[in-house]
Amino acid sequence: MPHFNPLVAKLSPPPVPSVLAWAKAYDGAKGPLIDLSQAVPGYPAHPDMLRWLGEAAASPAYTGYGAIEGEPELCGAYADQVATLYGAQIAAENIHITSGCNQAFICAAMAIAGAGDTVLMTNPYYFNQETTLAMLGINVELAPCDAGAGFLPEVDTIASALRPGVHALALVSPNNPTGAVYPADLLQRIYEICRANGTWLILDETYRDFLPDAAVAPHRLLQTKGWQDGFIGLYSFSKSFCIPGHRLGAITAGPAVIQQVTKIMDNLQICAPRSAQAAVAKAIPALADWRLANRAEITNRADALKEVMGRLPQWKLQAIGAYFAYVRHPFRDIDSQFVAEKLAKIAGIVCLPGDYFGEGQESYLRFAFANADVPTIQKLEERLSGFELPGI
Repeated sequence: MPHFNPLVAKLSPPPVPSVLAWAKAYDGAKGPLIDLSQAVPGYPAHPDMLRWLGEAAASPAYTGYGAIEGEPELCGAYADQVATLYGAQIAAENIHITSGCNQAFICAAMAIAGAGDTVLMTNPYYFNQETTLAMLGINVELAPCDAGAGFLPEVDTIASALRPGVHALALVSPNNPTGAVYPADLLQRIYEICRANGTWLILDETYRDFLPDAAVAPHRLLQTKGWQDGFIGLYSFSKSFCIPGHRLGAITAGPAVIQQVTKIMDNLQICAPRSAQAAVAKAIPALADWRLANRAEITNRADALKEVMGRLPQWKLQAIGAYFAYVRHPFRDIDSQFVAEKLAKIAGIVCLPGDYFGEGQESYLRFAFANADVPTIQKLEERLSGFELPGI
């Protein structure tokens, strides 16, 4: 028998391919497939973005290795964007470009924790972050989020879970999987108790560009004195610019953290894809109005889902925001993986089971509602109201 790294071998296979396999078994009886599974933009990239990508990909200027930290023009453009949004002093030296936000998390985790160290996460959690820590040999402890509180982390729960030796707390807001948006005051209080415990706060804000109000900063952490020694922000360009296949993310942190991440990136990938960086550097200022329109469209889709779920009392909308909704299914004591499989195969609704996001999540399903337009979301009412599990 071949020997594999036991930290990797014990992990379950990637979950999304299995869900997509369920979708292939759908016979179309209820109408076109409604895919609410993987978080991908439900509309195409802007034509200018596609043109810039093509021009950069065809340019010899981007065929060689680039700066490990990222293309200077993108680091500068993104730093300006962050500085404007948060009203903070952010410069290019605070930015590191990565190949997607999953890689940003890997780099951040490796920079501040090693095998045998402990990182605190919420339950439910984003599964790729949990498996990343597991295969690095980093211990994971969980702070439960209560459905009755809209799956927001509670300060007392976080405080009781922090102790000496907890190197970091990893949060996602707007949350994946629940969609819950963490208020600025809550994030500030959590950050302060993390600092008091000597614990880093890693905040993944992949979906922040889909919050309803573009003029309101999601938090004040980057204005806090000494934030560089306790906070690391993560971001993805994939959703906002509709280019997930080009794999581009970013870290915002103090220069000391960026220095450690550079060492890691040099061994992971050397540099993120350069042609995509060149295109996004142009797109950040040029496509601001287009992104605002998309933000409004996603808000419309969220409102449509709220209306639909409001007419389906047996399906409880437990949390919603930015990109995702967390829905309690009506089948008591039935595992969400079974429910999700039958929804895909019988009703043509593809979503992710709550089981994938932590213990005790068997009653929930994650709907990536931003994937579907309003007319498609409205079709959920008929399919869910008439849905029955075979043999139940």
